[in-house]
Amino acid sequence: MPATPSPDGPYDTTALRAAAVRRLLRLRDTERLTHREVRTVADAFTVHWRTVRRWMDNADTHNGTYTPEGRPRFTLTPAMHDALARWHGNVSGAHRELTNDGLLGTPPKPSLATFHRAVRRELSPGQLAALEGGETARRSHDVHRLRPHGNRNDVWETDHVEASVWVNIDGQRRKPWITWFIDHATTVICGLAITPHTPSRDAILAAARDAILCGDHHRPHGGIPRKIRVDRGRDFLSKGVDEAVKKFGTELIVLPPYSPHLKGTVESLNAAVKHTLFKGLPGYAHTPQSRRDKRGRPLWSLEGLLDYETFVTLVLNWVHWWNNDHTIARLKRRTPAQAWAADPTPIETLDPADLHAYTLEHAAAPLKITSKGVRWKDAYYIGDWMHGHGSAGETVRLRHEPHHYHRVELYDADTLTYRGPAYRSDEMTPQEARQLEKAQRREADHYAAKATKARKSANTRYAATSTPGPPQRLNRPTAGQAAAELRRLETRDRDASTEARPDLLHRPQPTSTRWTQPLDTPQPTSSTPSEPPEQA
Repeated sequence: MPATPSPDGPYDTTALRAAAVRRLLRLRDTERLTHREVRTVADAFTVHWRTVRRWMDNADTHNGTYTPEGRPRFTLTPAMHDALARWHGNVSGAHRELTNDGLLGTPPKPSLATFHRAVRRELSPGQLAALEGGETARRSHDVHRLRPHGNRNDVWETDHVEASVWVNIDGQRRKPWITWFIDHATTVICGLAITPHTPSRDAILAAARDAILCGDHHRPHGGIPRKIRVDRGRDFLSKGVDEAVKKFGTELIVLPPYSPHLKGTVESLNAAVKHTLFKGLPGYAHTPQSRRDKRGRPLWSLEGLLDYETFVTLVLNWVHWWNNDHTIARLKRRTPAQAWAADPTPIETLDPADLHAYTLEHAAAPLKITSKGVRWKDAYYIGDWMHGHGSAGETVRLRHEPHHYHRVELYDADTLTYRGPAYRSDEMTPQEARQLEKAQRREADHYAAKATKARKSANTRYAATSTPGPPQRLNRPTAGQAAAELRRLETRDRDASTEARPDLLHRPQPTSTRWTQPLDTPQPTSSTPSEPPEQA
């Protein structure tokens, strides 16, 4: 008696057919079977009534089985699975190795086509992808469940995305980055920040401030979320971001590694901006091969690229289109703004004055206001409000945006009331900044060229061979060349003047008679024998 499947278990049409055939056989054995029952079963399984009769004849012949047993099929053995793993999913290579080793069983040996069919039958597409491309390829075949949508501001998701567009930034070709926060329930982009370089925690805090505030130049969508999902990026796990997020009771959910499906809303947004915006802009980085030069670089001149201000304007216009004009299927063909407006969940927002210090980091110790201003990080910061407070012993606490050192915000050390901004007093002019950047670039290129030359000289070249044999080294230096190279390296290590920096000055020897100087100890010579010291 076959086991009865559970109500929640799988159902197989084959089992239903077998049960129907068994019932028809019982009716026939009791002489109650009519042609009407046979036609009724045939209509239920959408087959001809002769097929049902054939099922009954097969069941009589094969001890109750309504279909005859099929031909025996070739199956893979553990040794064949190991060969497939060694060949990383290369079926032809595994079949060739098994044939040479005699591991394909007794003759007649299965052909390559039979081996292919057995592999496709016994291994799923995900298992084949894992053999060929590893765990990353296998994860692309996983199936994930849909998250419950919830209400607005229940959960936000955030991420960085690199723009697939080259932009002219101060005469250099660069790809900007976008950091944004998106609401999971309504897919509204609440806030974003754009940086010309790889973003850090300052971009995250600036985007968070833009997302929380509503009105004015900010979007009307925002507020304080209950939860924020982030990946395991170092900037998202920094102490400054963690403290800023938790100041208003928001829970920071750090997702496990290699799980982009757990924040699929922002990942879909990253893909959407690449396909619907970046592909149509000049300077698109992923151009086809026909639009590249001989070195494989895109045929975009520096003058033909967008400037940074234009790029930011286009991104902001695209965000407005996404929120107000773009319809999404899971939102019942509504725009994100319409889904946001239809949600009656109250929004908790803040006044911009309350978020003044939200994106600021603070220095540890209080600082004193002197006649030169406030000294911090080897520089003096001054402000108009400091006049009349210098040299009075007043102390303040300093806050600043991450990586922004040209301006700081000062607060009273005792009451923590805001005093005012302060600016670096010895700030360089733009021309001086460009000259310093060029000098730093020349210095980096100089040492990079030296490192490349050293690597080339250290690389060993061997002769090309077409027969088995030991490797034959080419261009071996002579004994005189090797000795000269060793002397050059030893001289370079002893003489630091070859790598002298022009900004370091020679330290003069002390000339004052009040300073204690070491005594000059005469060294004995070979011609004059050393005399014993005088007795005291």
